[in-house]
Amino acid sequence: MSIMHRLMGNAVQLNEDQIVDEVGDIFADHEDVQMAFKLVRDMYVFSNIRLILIDKQGIRGKKAQYLSIPYKAITSFSVETSGTFDMDSELKIWISGQDIPVSRTLKKGTDVLAIQAMLASFVCK
Repeated sequence: MSIMHRLMGNAVQLNEDQIVDEVGDIFADHEDVQMAFKLVRDMYVFSNIRLILIDKQGIRGKKAQYLSIPYKAITSFSVETSGTFDMDSELKIWISGQDIPVSRTLKKGTDVLAIQAMLASFVCK
């Protein structure tokens, strides 16, 4: 994808080597990456045991929040696709014991159906 797509916020799917280079040190033993997306600086990483939402903060992105959600804690999820006038998609994940879902905006061009399929494959076991 072009630099313009990245600046506009379109997510780029990463390959395993790129993921290991960026965040390889956060994985547990026997944890394998299944899929990952990068949206400017933020990342959505799907492993075989959890979903990791990485929110880079600050001007240089040195500070980061890592939200680790075990698939077994996800009670439900929704993915809203973009429309003609609404350019963004939305991902909502409800976690056991919490009333308010974790919500992330996904820019147009993100493969939201792949995200939904990946969540379904782990959550609906």
